[in-house]
Amino acid sequence: MYDKIELAHGSGGRKTQQLIKTLFQNKFNSPILDQMLDAAILEINESRLAFTTDSFVVTPLFFPGGDIGKLAVYGTVNDLAVSGAIPLYMSAGILLEEGFLLKELQQIVNSMAEAAQSVNVQIVTGDTKVVEKGAADKLYINTSAIGVVPKHIHLHPDGIRPGDAIIISGQIGEHGLAIKARRQEFIMDTPLQSDSMSLVPLTQAILEAPDKVRCMRDATRGGIATTLNELAEQSGLTFLIEEEQIPVSPVVHGACQILGLDPLYLANEGKFIAITAPEYAKAAVTTLQGLASGKNARIIGKVINDFPGAVVIKTILGAQRILPMLDGDPLPRIC
Repeated sequence: MYDKIELAHGSGGRKTQQLIKTLFQNKFNSPILDQMLDAAILEINESRLAFTTDSFVVTPLFFPGGDIGKLAVYGTVNDLAVSGAIPLYMSAGILLEEGFLLKELQQIVNSMAEAAQSVNVQIVTGDTKVVEKGAADKLYINTSAIGVVPKHIHLHPDGIRPGDAIIISGQIGEHGLAIKARRQEFIMDTPLQSDSMSLVPLTQAILEAPDKVRCMRDATRGGIATTLNELAEQSGLTFLIEEEQIPVSPVVHGACQILGLDPLYLANEGKFIAITAPEYAKAAVTTLQGLASGKNARIIGKVINDFPGAVVIKTILGAQRILPMLDGDPLPRIC
């Protein structure tokens, strides 16, 4: 459909999905890749490993609440966390542009080390490359990570059933808006910070009842609207969500009103969506709310079977409409 790559192909939305399915997935021809999960689940002998890879090109490199180094570690580990894995090891590939300041590199490396230590993950291998000035934008990071999935945990969109509950672990849109504010130097009465953090404590907490958790997915690029659409398409079911139940901070809500943004499409770096059995939903939310990073967790909807593969939102006014996947890229290079 396109002769050239557009920024929207990196948004995590519809064009990203089209690129992956029509080019990479079609040519690589792997049944494991075809599952399209946040991490590949590999069965080796009697062990189950989760393996993921990610790249980070965020601009600016430093932003309220973190930097590219912190983001790289937590963003990678979170893909393992929502797969039910206990993260163990990471790699780090650093691509540097000639002329990049060593003091800034030191700050980023320190952030990576601190983040890795906080989640008990070891960075065990890596690579460093330098390109000519102008051939890159200061610094990019590529990561991979491996974790162990306990034998009793099986998370997959195939396990989602009509009647299941849809949970969000906290307030949405903070990372995307923090990046936009930093880029355009907006001044807000209440400082806004990225929500970049590890999801491991939250995911492990609700997996104390593993047979009641169907699937989890971290809502990064494209926001929760895109993540919900991915899960609805993979499960072949309908996700009905209620707008008034979605937690949005007053700062994010106000800024979105002024800037004409929809928080449902803003990136997050410390929130996940969980689909659980209906009888476990309230207990799961109570568990999440008992942790500081999950205090704003909510049940935001349920799974039905009226419009297979679609996400339907019930607005504050009581009307219902289809909530599409992100199309375009209102804020490129968000992670």
